[in-house]
Formats: sequence, structure tokens, C-alpha cells
Amino acid sequence: MITKSTLIHLRFPFSLFLLPIFLFAVASGIPVEQWKTLLAFFIIHTLLYPASNGYNSYYDKDTESIGGVEYPPVVTEDLRWASLVLDAIALLLSFFLGWKFAFAIFIYGCCSKAYSHPSLRIKKYPIASWIGTGLIQGAWTFFMSYQALHACGLNDLMQPKILTGAVLSSLYLMAAYPMTQIYQHAEDARRGDKTLSILLGIKGTFLFTGILFGGVIALYAFYFLKFSTLAVTALFIASQVPAGIHFSRWGFRFFKGTANADFRNAMRLNTFASAGMNLFFAVLILMQKFAA
Repeated sequence: MITKSTLIHLRFPFSLFLLPIFLFAVASGIPVEQWKTLLAFFIIHTLLYPASNGYNSYYDKDTESIGGVEYPPVVTEDLRWASLVLDAIALLLSFFLGWKFAFAIFIYGCCSKAYSHPSLRIKKYPIASWIGTGLIQGAWTFFMSYQALHACGLNDLMQPKILTGAVLSSLYLMAAYPMTQIYQHAEDARRGDKTLSILLGIKGTFLFTGILFGGVIALYAFYFLKFSTLAVTALFIASQVPAGIHFSRWGFRFFKGTANADFRNAMRLNTFASAGMNLFFAVLILMQKFAA
């Protein structure tokens, strides 16, 4: 029986923060069979991501706020088993979309375990965890999503449009990643995890994210100018305005000493950023569908 604690630590709603990567992959090609899109979405967002969340939570045993959960309950042994079962189901179902997609799902699962498990614990290395998380949750997920939807080979994934989309996906996550750690310094330090945000410091994290995020948004704009239209580019920039306003206001108040690097502000930033991207890509997919 799955306990309430386990359900909370699987953090199903948190998958929405990573949904833009999948939607970007969907929007990067011609409309595909609907069942493939729905199955790939189900495997990645209701099985693979929650399994990764749960496995990470089991070994972290957090007592303070984590992504998507302000007051995490005590973890139990069934959390680890639930995570492994979800991983196994994700792997089995992925074969319906081809062995290449199944292989990609397997590699993602292995990397997520290496991130958390005490024997490797990539999480405790600031640069390795930053790059690894950006590559696996970004480019790797973009590639495997596109491949599942289009049943294509490596040459198709190396097309400039697809390759650039994968790179941008990683850069976007690498810009946002330190801000997901900014309120966890004390607990991470107690476990011996030296995250990138700890390495940068709280002020450094704000500055690093602001500079990198601004650069990434500019790169996305150039991407849509090249591969789409000016109207789509403008729509993308507009979708990022709410996140940009919240980040700027939060950073300004923090440097004035009137705001904290806390969970709620970080989650609001994640919500604005992911909601803007999800809405933008959803509109783009609908435009492509009606134009086809």
C-alpha cells in the first residue's frame, strides 16, 4: 500500500515544471500520431519524473522544503520501492514506442539514481551535478521525446533545428537550476552536498541566474527568428515577461534586504517560468496543427 508520504514525495505536480522540454520537442516537428504523443507524455511525466523525484527524496531524507513540497513528510521504505516500480513500468511501456526510446528511458533512470545514491552521489559535486542535470533533463529528454514521436535515427536528431532545440533545452535548465537550490543551503550543507548555489553564494546565485537566463532567452529568440516567424518570436518573449518581472522584483528586494531566498519565492519563479513556456509551446503546437 502506498502511503500518503510516498505520494507527496513522488511529487507528480512537479513534472509540470519540466513539461516545456517535452512540448518543445513536440513543437519542433510536423504533427504526429496522437497516441504516440499521449503515451510518451504519460511515460515521462507520470512515471519517469515521479520515480526520479521519489528516489532522490528517499536518499536525501529532507526535513526542510524541497521542490514542490514546502513541508516534506518523513520518508518510508515504500518510497524507494514505489520509485523502482514506476521506473520499471516506464521502461516496459517505452518499448511500445521503440527500443531506442526504451534505451533512452533506461539511461535517464540510471543517471537519476547516480545523482542521488550514496555510492556515487553526483549531487554533491557542484559543477558535475549542474552540467549533468542540464544535459539529462534538457538535451537528452528533448532528443528522446522527439525520437519517440518521430521514430527517427541519429542523423535526423542532428538536424540544425533539432540539435539547437536540444542545446537550448539544456541551457534553459542550467540557467534555472541554481535557483532551485537557493533555499536549501543549510540542509544540503548538513548532508555534505556542495551544490552550485552554495558554491556561488546566494547573491552570486541571483547574479549568475540573471545573466545566464538573459542570454538564454536571447538565444531562444534568435532560434525562433531563424526557424519560425517574427510573430512567434514576439509571443515567446511575451511568455517570459511574468517570470522576468518576478525574478527582477525578488532580486531587487533581496539586495535591499527586504526579501529572503525562500521556498515560496523560488516556487513562484518556477511557476511563472514553466507556465509561460508551457502556454507558449501549447499555442505553437495548436498553430502548427491547424496550419497542417
